[in-house]
Formats: sequence, C-alpha cells, structure tokens
Amino acid sequence: MDEDSGVDIMSLNKYSNSSSSSSSSEHDKKTPAKIEHYPKKNAEIISCQYGTNLLLVGIALLLANATALPIVEEKHLLSYITSLMILQLIWMLWYVLLRNRRKNTRTDRDIHVTTAWIRGGLTVLAFISLIMDAFRVGYYVGGHSCVSVVLGVYPVIHAVHTLAQVHFLWFHIKDVIQSLQTFERFGVIHSVFTNLLLWCYGVVSEAEHYMNNRMRRLSNMGFINFTIVDPELLCNCTATTCTLFYKSLSYLFPFCIEYHVIVSAMLFVMWKNIGRTTDLSHKKRLATKTHCLITGPFLGLVALASTIGVMVVYLIHTEQSMETRQTAISIFYIYAIILLTLMCFAGVAGLLIYRVDHKPPDTSKNPSRELDTELLFGSSVGAWLMSWCSIVSVLSTSSNPPYIWMNFTYSLLIVLEKYIQNLFIIESLYRHKEDGKKEDPELPPSPETFSVTPPLPLPYNGIINQAYETPDMACVTSENEQNDRCSRKPVEAPQPTGRDLVEPSNVKKLILKNITVFLVMCNMSLWILPAFGCRPQFDNGLEQEIYGPNKWITVLNFAIPLNLFYRMHSVASLFEVFIEV
Repeated sequence: MDEDSGVDIMSLNKYSNSSSSSSSSEHDKKTPAKIEHYPKKNAEIISCQYGTNLLLVGIALLLANATALPIVEEKHLLSYITSLMILQLIWMLWYVLLRNRRKNTRTDRDIHVTTAWIRGGLTVLAFISLIMDAFRVGYYVGGHSCVSVVLGVYPVIHAVHTLAQVHFLWFHIKDVIQSLQTFERFGVIHSVFTNLLLWCYGVVSEAEHYMNNRMRRLSNMGFINFTIVDPELLCNCTATTCTLFYKSLSYLFPFCIEYHVIVSAMLFVMWKNIGRTTDLSHKKRLATKTHCLITGPFLGLVALASTIGVMVVYLIHTEQSMETRQTAISIFYIYAIILLTLMCFAGVAGLLIYRVDHKPPDTSKNPSRELDTELLFGSSVGAWLMSWCSIVSVLSTSSNPPYIWMNFTYSLLIVLEKYIQNLFIIESLYRHKEDGKKEDPELPPSPETFSVTPPLPLPYNGIINQAYETPDMACVTSENEQNDRCSRKPVEAPQPTGRDLVEPSNVKKLILKNITVFLVMCNMSLWILPAFGCRPQFDNGLEQEIYGPNKWITVLNFAIPLNLFYRMHSVASLFEVFIEV
C-alpha cells in the first residue's frame, strides 16, 4: 500500500509539475512580446518629447526676436539653429559610415516612402535654397563690418546641411532601421524637428518681408503715414548689390519653406518605420501610360498661364488708385471662382468613377499613406479658417465694395474644393491595386525578368501530351482515328484590332489620369498666387474691419503657410495617384 501510494504521489507530482511547467512556459512565451514592446514605445515617447522641446525652444527664441525692440537678437536665434544643423550633420555622417561598413548586411527598405520624382522635386527646391544661401553670404560680405559673424556662418552651414540631407534622402530615406533603434530614433527625430524649426524660421521671415513690402506700398500710395527702415540701411554696406541680395530673399522664401516641411514629413515616416517588420509581398506597380492625355494637360496649362497673367495684373494694379485696386481684386476673385469650380467638377467626376467601379479598399499598413492622409486634413485647417472668417466678415460688414459677394463665393468654394479633393486623393490612395508583385524600381530586378534562358518545364505528374512531346508524331495513331484527329486543324482566333483593345476600364483610367493632371496644374496655380504676393485677404479690407488688423494678421500668418503646404502636398499626392491609376 505504501509503495502504491508512493507511486501515486510521485505520478501526481510528475503530472502537476509538468502542467505547471507547461503553463509557465506559455506564460514565458507571452511575456517577452509584451516586455519587448515597452522599450520600443518608451523610446518613441522619449524621442518625440526630445524633438518637441527642441522645436519649442526655437519657437520661443523666434517669438522673442519678432518683437519691435527685440532683446533676443537674430544672431542668438541663428546660433541655436546652426547648432541643431551641426548635430544633424554629425548623425547623418555617422549613419552613412555605419551603413557603408555593413554593406554585406541586408537592409530592409520600405518602397512606399517616396518615389524618384518626389526626390527630384526636392532636389530642385534644395537647389533654390542653395541660391538663397548664396544671397545671404553675399549680403554678409557687403556688410560684414557691422553685422554678426553668425549671419555669415549660418548660410554656409545651411548649404552644407542641404547638400548632405539631399544625399541622405536619395540613398537612405527608405531604410527600415533594425539595429541601434533607440539611438537612431533620437537621430531621426532630431532631423525632423530641425527641419520643422527651419520651416518656422522661414515662415516668420517671409511674413516679415511681406508685411514690410506691403506697408511700404501703402505708405507710397498715401494710405498710411508709416516709415519702414530696412535692416540693410542700418549698416554701411560696402557692396552695391546688398539691397538686391536682401530683396531677392522674399522671392526665394516659398521654395525654401516647402523644402523643409516636405523633408520633415519624409523623415517622420522613416522614424515611424524604425523597428517595423516590412511586408515583402507587395503588388506590382504597372507601367504608367501617358498616351491620349490631352484634355487634362491642356486645361492645366491654360490654368497655369492664366495664373501668371492674373498675378502680374494683381501685383501691378494693387499699387495704384483705389478703383484700379478694387478692379485687380475683382479679377483675382473671378479667376479663382472659375478655377475652383472646375476643380470641384473634376473631383466629383473622379469620385463618381470610383463609385461605379466597386473595389475593396486596401487596408494594409502603410505609414507613408497614413501620414499623407493626416497632413491633408491638418493642412486644410488653415484655408478653412480663413474662409469661414471671410464669410462671417461679409455677412457682418456694413461696407459694400464691388467684390464683396465674390469674396463670399470664393470662400465657400475654397471649403468645398478642399473637401472634395481630400476625398478624391484619399480614396485613390486607398484603392485596392491590381494583382501582381510590386518591386522597388531602385532595386535590381529578379534574374527571370530579362533572362534569355527558357523557363524550366512544368511537372506533368504522369500525364504526357504526346503532341507536345513528339510534334512530328502527333498524328501517328490508329488508322480509324487518324483521319478524324489530323483533319482537325486549330482555328486561329482573330487578332484584336486597336479599337477592340479599348476597354471600359481603360477609358476610366484615362479619364482619371486627365483629371489628376488637371488637378496637379490647378494646385500649382493656387500655390503660385499666394506664394508670390497675391493675397487679397490683406488687401480687401473686409476682414480687418471686423476682426481688427492685429488679430487678422495673426490669423493670416498662421493660415497662409498651412495653405501653401496643402497645395504643395496635394501636388505630391496627386502625382502618386497618377502613377497608381
């Protein structure tokens, strides 16, 4: 009895221990996943807080420098920005050297991050930024005797920073970082917020230049008695081109501003991709055919040419008498109303085509696409705020200029056009693509793609096609079957002609491509007008009468940069839609 009981007890202990060990092993399997998740999330939070505070310190210095009698001078602000750029240069150099040492190690890449044409556009913007740096250096050389050395060091460091960053965007922006993740998160987020701070500095500097030029125009026309003292007049400039260098900056600010904000968005996607497992089974991006693209490009070029004409008329006539000034503002509103109406119709037509063609949405995880959606909505807020303020001022004002209801219609169309265009872009980006494999155009193709070697035969599993194996003996059969089998000749199907190849789906794609090209040109037009000084919100006087000059200028300084970014980002997103159609 004792032995039996002892055996029973041991057996019970055995099973109890095994069950407990199995349960503990299951617990251990679940625990590491949770434990590994917390350091990643903590690194994201800590690095994001680090970058946010870098930006806030810069904004505090920027606001302190923007006062009438600043205690924080521009040299202090530029010293801080320059130090951030030097730190980013050190990190990018370290990252590139580390990747070169690990050439034999496979690096995951996210092919959704950007395309070659986006980086090509950024390269053009970077080149214009380099011209702007050259003008800054020229201005410093002319007045080096009475300006701080920082004003000469900043453009040099910014030029080096621009060149290094363009190289990084071309060759490393698609990398999915898997090693030294915590350290790399701080490096990438530092780059993101450094570019955001450079964007803020460009926005404030551009607003200051615009307001000084506007006050000077109004003073020359006799509307106000106000004296503008340019910074270059406070210094004995030794070069005759100092004024040219200084005034040329206002025309280059929009390009530099767009460059930095787009780069920060791309780097933010890279930051989100750190430690992410990439999906290698992508879908193939079909070749983009551009034949029969006539209507969209033609209408877009007409809109772009009309934009240039309206801009010249506006800038010239707003500096003349009151009647001429009102006429120029009315011309602007009429042109903008026509353009926005056509854009609304084009967006609605694209959405109707998508409604007819029922396809499930693409729900795969894509950080780049998610960021595009968030940026479209976020940057729309600026124009919507201006539009609703204008609508309220039109309904509340007691004055009655000739363009009052044009302003009302224009503001409503701005709200409606952005609403429709956002829907069109987002639905286009989330459409389920056609089957096939998608390859990164920058990666070498698979060996079978352009191989001249015939493919291996498929296994036949015991079933042999004698006509295929021995084509000369295909009709060697019994005499009874020979006449029947050999008399049957394959019937050749008629080859489709050019007209037969046109399918309804191709017609829809052609319409969508024309719509997309037209919207690209229109968004470029609506970016050019405010970027180069056509801002009727400053000149019509309706909003200033209701809100007061200071409040309304504050609203515009917040809303106009967002609106400019929205138009440029819409151009980039619509190019992506054009490629994906």
